[in-house]
Formats: sequence, C-alpha cells, structure tokens
Amino acid sequence: MKELQEHELEHISDDVYLLYLYTPFCGTCQLASKMLTVVKEMLPDVAFYQNNVNYSPTFAKAYQIESVPCFLLFKGGKVVERGYAFHSVSYLYELIKQKSSPASHL
Repeated sequence: MKELQEHELEHISDDVYLLYLYTPFCGTCQLASKMLTVVKEMLPDVAFYQNNVNYSPTFAKAYQIESVPCFLLFKGGKVVERGYAFHSVSYLYELIKQKSSPASHL
C-alpha cells in the first residue's frame, strides 16, 4: 500500500479506493495491514493507500476516526464504508468487493 501524508489525502483521484489508517506501534494494526495486503492482490480495481494517523490529526478529526486500525472505503469521493473490526481476509474481501462494485449504490 502506498503511504500518503496528510496533505495528500484530499487529492486522491481514484474513483474507488480504500484508505487504511494506523499507528506504527499498534499490534492489531500490523495484523490488519497484512490482511489488507492480501485483499489488495485480490481486488486490483480498488486502489489501496495507508496513513499514519499520528501525523494526520486534522484528517482524523474531520473524518471522526475513533481508533485504529480503521479503514475508509471511498467511492465517487464519498465514504461508503468505515470499519474498525477486520475479522478475516475473506470478510474484508467480500465487504470491499460488494461496496466497491459498480452495481452498489452510494
């Protein structure tokens, strides 16, 4: 996943993308990152980015990030899914696939 700085977060041009928010010393975040790396390979039409929220307080406040790990799935510039529980690779794959498909509504 490509690492983005706070000033880059509002300039993502992909129609469908997932933003993974983490902190480096969070053990659960490290596991979530590994899971998303697998899902990323399975969903080539979805762009995946990551951001260390320690350096993005304005973004975290604007999007009301309550804890990490967290993911925001954007479609057409809007958040269509927010998640804090990563459960499993299959859970993430099905959720992201469903929410990012052209047939799903905003």
